[in-house]
Amino acid sequence: MEKKTHQYKIQLEYFSLLLFFFFWANILFAQNKQYILALSKGDSSLIILDYQTLKAIKSIPISSDPHEIVTNREGTEAYISHPVLTGIGSKINVVDLKNLNLKRTIDTKPFYTPHGLSFQSNKLWVTVQGSKAVVLLDLKTDRVEQVFGTGQDFTHLISVRNDGLAFYTTNVESGTVSVYEKKDIAPYMPPTGVLPPNAKMRSEWRQDLIEVGLGAEGFDISRDGKELWTARPDGHIIVVDLEKKLVKHDINSGVLGLHRLKITPDGNSVCIVSVKTGELIYYNRATLQFMQKQKIGRGAGIYMDAEQDRMFISCTPDNYIAVIDLKSRQEIKRISIARPDGVTAVEVLQ
Repeated sequence: MEKKTHQYKIQLEYFSLLLFFFFWANILFAQNKQYILALSKGDSSLIILDYQTLKAIKSIPISSDPHEIVTNREGTEAYISHPVLTGIGSKINVVDLKNLNLKRTIDTKPFYTPHGLSFQSNKLWVTVQGSKAVVLLDLKTDRVEQVFGTGQDFTHLISVRNDGLAFYTTNVESGTVSVYEKKDIAPYMPPTGVLPPNAKMRSEWRQDLIEVGLGAEGFDISRDGKELWTARPDGHIIVVDLEKKLVKHDINSGVLGLHRLKITPDGNSVCIVSVKTGELIYYNRATLQFMQKQKIGRGAGIYMDAEQDRMFISCTPDNYIAVIDLKSRQEIKRISIARPDGVTAVEVLQ
């Protein structure tokens, strides 16, 4: 009897060791998952694509009229704006990227028509173009923490500086770019000409407006933070000096319907799409010289995938995403999606 009990204890200990090993092996050797995330306006869905093969893995139903998408730093959540451009939109969907399902919906009311998105430090920056403003959402509470009024019409897309102390928006119907910066401001001198005894420097957000012309929408900022490139439907490409806060170049491409643009990961070229003609044009960023033009489809959203050196272009009216190899500048794949818009890549930490 004692011998059997002893054997049983040995077997139990062996089984416990196996469980311990498999538990830690699962943690140590679990691989992060990589996806391409693409929005479908036509189907009101988020399409999950395998990062390597670009084959569809799953379609997640979301709210109507999805436009832009960003993810958090860990890659566990995606945030999707639903502006509903009749002026009544107020939804931001949050998708769980580990379980691939819709997790919750944030209501931005009383701020309407959320569109442009930028994630930073567990906060979500959102353009609310129906309210002529940008709001900062605390994602721990899903509440608006701060509001920045642009006073401009159709405040559409946004980029936030890495230090969180500046952001930029295009205001499409006002024809301006907002440059918002947090600055140290000297005490205000009252009409008496005598500063009060408790007067001191204060830190405040201040806005500068730069005229770039009606319809300027898509934009990108150089890696050194000194230049902002944008484009207009009349074919003009505008380069803004962000240090001097003025337009330093106005390039007439001769291509109508220019809509969105991105600087290539190497910083050397600027890719601009026309949603009218279906052309993709390349300009040299340093020399401002035209480089190349090709037909790819009526492009809208652009995503630059630096890891694979490829570009994704949502050809919304044509119902597909064109994938371009940035080295050869050749189209390597078309992904059929009903009215695609926002595209991004994500690595989901396990």
